[in-house]
Amino acid sequence: MERKIEFSTDEYYHVYNRGADKRIIFTNNGDRDRFLKLLFLCNGTEAIRMNRTGRGFPLANEVNRGNRLVSIGAYTLMPNHFHLLLKELDEGGISRFMLKLTTAYSMYFNKKYEHSGVLFQGAFKAEHIDNDRYLEYIFSYIHLNIIKLIQPDWKERGILDINGAQKNLTTYPYSSYVDYLGSNRKEGAILNKEDFQEYHKTGEEMNADLLDWLSYSKDQ
Repeated sequence: MERKIEFSTDEYYHVYNRGADKRIIFTNNGDRDRFLKLLFLCNGTEAIRMNRTGRGFPLANEVNRGNRLVSIGAYTLMPNHFHLLLKELDEGGISRFMLKLTTAYSMYFNKKYEHSGVLFQGAFKAEHIDNDRYLEYIFSYIHLNIIKLIQPDWKERGILDINGAQKNLTTYPYSSYVDYLGSNRKEGAILNKEDFQEYHKTGEEMNADLLDWLSYSKDQ
């Protein structure tokens, strides 16, 4: 299927995709860890060399990725889909990055689970973020996705357990939200915060911003 959007350098995009027929694409934490590793390794002009990265998360100074293709501002992994906030750095950067990422993960998944056929639901989807307000919304939207893991109908009913929702947001390791709260984990190397300066906030400010979104939804 031909994608209707055209990418431009120095512009921001919400990029996402899900499993074909809404199938689960992250079966366990090992799958999620692999995808995070690929988010880092695939963001470069050099070929991926998984055998040189060891079992843990690769350190930035140990891997030659070449020049970055995109800047990554946020991400969240859900059982059957993922969300990314990307900035294109060079012409064709997003398309090349996504091709490397989804191809590498599909090869891993198909081999591990002896799966045949396509893993993802066609070409990845993308939305152009053309103003600051929309950028702020997408940043929150991507991170708030994980609330569905504890309350699938929160958008319709409002948050029933605000404290539980906040705990989930601040402890879920497969979202970039924790990296904006001052965490020093190695996975923080996935992000390129220098291109998302408006989100360099304290942990208290970050939690306050998302609490506003949660409270707003609850009042609807």
